[in-house]
Amino acid sequence: MRILAGTSRGLYRIDGAAATQVLDKPLVRELATIGDRLFAGSSQGLFVSDDQGASWSAAGLEGLAVWQVRGSADGRVLYAGVEPAALYRSVDGGAHWTEIESFARQPEAAQWCVPLNPPLPGRARAILVDQTNPDRVWVGVEVGGMLRSDDAGASWQLNRPGDNPDIHMLSAHPANPDVLFVSTGYGRFDGVAEMVEGNAGVFRSDDGGANWRYAWHGITPRYSRPMCIDPHPPYGLTVASAPTAFSNLREAGGAQAMLFRSDDGGDSWRSLGDAAHSPSAANFHGLAPDPTEPGAVIVGTDSGEVWQVSAQGAWRRCADGLPTVLSLCAG
Repeated sequence: MRILAGTSRGLYRIDGAAATQVLDKPLVRELATIGDRLFAGSSQGLFVSDDQGASWSAAGLEGLAVWQVRGSADGRVLYAGVEPAALYRSVDGGAHWTEIESFARQPEAAQWCVPLNPPLPGRARAILVDQTNPDRVWVGVEVGGMLRSDDAGASWQLNRPGDNPDIHMLSAHPANPDVLFVSTGYGRFDGVAEMVEGNAGVFRSDDGGANWRYAWHGITPRYSRPMCIDPHPPYGLTVASAPTAFSNLREAGGAQAMLFRSDDGGDSWRSLGDAAHSPSAANFHGLAPDPTEPGAVIVGTDSGEVWQVSAQGAWRRCADGLPTVLSLCAG
């Protein structure tokens, strides 16, 4: 299995026991396969590979911090979210990009921020493109909320799952594009919400994001961020969570992070942690389905490790000694 690991200090290709840096750019937070091409989003722009990740070239958005890129089923229409929160669109597979100015002109955009001291700019960090209609797109802003467009960005509707504006990751059910899942945190425009059930975790929508219900009842820790869904039945939804946004390996007692799986669309959850990861001292950041084993995922940590985790919760280390792993993809 070939694994690509985006890290805080570049992009690495993992073949067997060897890890080779193939792109020297900071903060590679995004890795996406769109059509036959691989895209990597970094804090210095977007990059593309046409040889399975062996070599990379600039793909536009130079100087922008790219958080996510997603595309249509045929790979021609692409959307990229950046920080400060803005959205770009390409209609030629990424050769040229145009900012969707209506997105950043939303009346609420003046509030978008990450509420630290001092505040950081908001991020367009989560994107979904309807695989049956490339003009239908959802964008999650941290911290701002969920925006949906049915006309390729000409107009937008704002929605906040459970009144939570702290949007992290978005996934659509592979068999029903109206069923959406979102992971959320405690961030609010004026600071941090009370750390109680309902204020962070996973929400589900059955109507394309118009309405949401909380799907994280009884789960701790509640702060959920990495999330992915298996493309094959039963479409297992895997989510990593930790006590806070800042949980990390260096804390006393470690990050106390957990990995959970639902095989029924969020109605019930089970831990994927083994004895060493229940909870985990290292926090989880990168997370992606493993295409070589049904139901398995690959997960990356702030300790620089990459693991394969089976649908039954068996852990196998694929790499270590890397910088903090922020994103993953496998093939």
